[in-house]
Amino acid sequence: MKIAPLEKNQIGESAKPVYEALEKKLGRVLNFFKVIAYKPNVLGPFVEFYNQVWTPGALSPKIKELAYLRTSFMNGCEY
Repeated sequence: MKIAPLEKNQIGESAKPVYEALEKKLGRVLNFFKVIAYKPNVLGPFVEFYNQVWTPGALSPKIKELAYLRTSFMNGCEY
């Protein structure tokens, strides 16, 4: 089953500020977030969590990305 990412003109009002913040920070909204937008009550908190994970800390971005990829692989995620 394929889930189409939601574009800005397809989302609810509660998700628009999140899209705008992502556009400002990243220059665009990644498809990953566009799919989470189907659940606008999850989108905002998840973006906050995601930002905290990628904040500089004890682990380098390279190690964080490896953990991200390994987890995706272990869970059969093709994305």
